[in-house]
Amino acid sequence: MDLSTRYLGLTLAHPFMAGASPLTGSLDSARRLEDGGAAALVLHSLFEEQVTLDSAGTIHHRDPYDAQFAAALARFPAPDRYLLTPRGYLEHIRQLKAAVRVPVVASLNGVTSEAWMRIASDLQEAGADALEINIYNVLSDPALSAMSVETYLKDLVIELKRALHIPIAFKLSPHYTALGNFARRLDAAGVDGLVLFNRFFQADIDLETATLVPVLEPSTQAELRLRLQWTSLLRGHVRASIAITGGVATSDDGVKAVLAGADAVQMVSAVLAKGPALLGEMRRGLARFMEQRGFESVSAMKGLASFARMEDPAFIERANYIRTLHPWAEAPQRT
Repeated sequence: MDLSTRYLGLTLAHPFMAGASPLTGSLDSARRLEDGGAAALVLHSLFEEQVTLDSAGTIHHRDPYDAQFAAALARFPAPDRYLLTPRGYLEHIRQLKAAVRVPVVASLNGVTSEAWMRIASDLQEAGADALEINIYNVLSDPALSAMSVETYLKDLVIELKRALHIPIAFKLSPHYTALGNFARRLDAAGVDGLVLFNRFFQADIDLETATLVPVLEPSTQAELRLRLQWTSLLRGHVRASIAITGGVATSDDGVKAVLAGADAVQMVSAVLAKGPALLGEMRRGLARFMEQRGFESVSAMKGLASFARMEDPAFIERANYIRTLHPWAEAPQRT
């Protein structure tokens, strides 16, 4: 029985990998993830703001020591509050590559491409097997059009592909106007993988101070359905690998992800809650399912539940929507 899968051109022993989190921030915890069964490791993100503050002393072209920007920039963490400095991040990759046998994926998180070309090349030189790009930007300016935003991001992929020889994954949000079309544009630009989905942290309101406050909550299994739907819609329509992240907590969830068409499954919240050994349990659960159903390989079951096997996905989606809202079978028959 072959549990291996191809993700970003890399061969993984099985689909379940550790997603970006503080768990990959030390050699000891990274080794525990590998020992627990992780097929690959995605490092916690290096933030654009860290890079520009370290290299130019500014955050989004604002000087933290300038009085007119001090209040706004005080919301960002101080340099010593980040897990690693940019230089420390590069050294961590070098040490990690010597300490583990599984692929190591670096992660960049930002809003613009400023300083990314240089730091991306540095990550590659440090030994990262691949790079995951996480563009986290809440578009509050209504003057920005969907096309301009998507074109900028597509061009960023083209720039990175010209500068790097390691594969690049793009972590998507589900909130693009026409997600399928945007995914195809990124695919045409040469992106090697799509990660579904980034989670936008939604603010709450503190009634005592009447201010917006950030809230961080672990992902739940309810989030998986959106990822399954879009994986099944994109499967067969893009060349790029597809990874699901968010909402996977059990081996059944992992099996569903593969059936939808995922090449890899990134896990964070469930591993934080249950420990690295969960990744080994995920692999064993997949193996049990394959044995029970007679699948000789992951590739033989991958995408069996995707819309690529259906003639008209939009038609089927519409029918399922109406059928879900109106359980005709339980309604009294009209005469």
